Amino acid sequence: MVVVSPKMANATPNGSVPHNHVGAVLLTIPTIKIDGKQTLATEDHTSIDYLQRAQWLRAAILGANDGLVSVASLMMGVGAVKRDAKAMLLAGFAGLVAGACGMAIGEFVAVYTQYEVEVGQMKRDMNMSVGGERDLEMEMERRTLPNPLQATLASALCFSIGALVPLLSAAFIENYRTRIIVVVAMSCLALVVFGWVGAKLGKTPK
Repeated sequence: MVVVSPKMANATPNGSVPHNHVGAVLLTIPTIKIDGKQTLATEDHTSIDYLQRAQWLRAAILGANDGLVSVASLMMGVGAVKRDAKAMLLAGFAGLVAGACGMAIGEFVAVYTQYEVEVGQMKRDMNMSVGGERDLEMEMERRTLPNPLQATLASALCFSIGALVPLLSAAFIENYRTRIIVVVAMSCLALVVFGWVGAKLGKTPK
């Protein structure tokens, strides 16, 4: 907010105030010129912890790529033996369910192990001295500790999303060769999309 005294009406065009106007207070707000117009400069106060985001983003991108590649490869392998669309779709769906469960369990165990190792190291560093419990809680709040449940959900969900790409691509195509070509093409396109989404969410430099 800008407060201007009545004497400010006599201000010069360059924004200065004559010396005889004692007591006038001028509060200035920085401006930015955009397309010849003066606009108020605003600061983005949104603070996002990208280190915390990286914990689940890593699991999400890994799960999506794994689901895409593994289910597409499984479907093409089954299709090479039996060119029936139903057999390919059944194999792909089985791979989706088994893979999502496997990724979720594996991610939970791995991230929880990492969490325990980091907390144990923090305890050893502080040696549990006087006030050690309080210091430990403050340090745990300050640090970016991994979240096992968050990584588990991200991995399982994104694995399923990645696996749906080849499944949906092959669901409505009867010809075997056309089906394989479409599955490969859509899988390659999805890999590019997943990489782009990961770069945007992670705010990686261009």
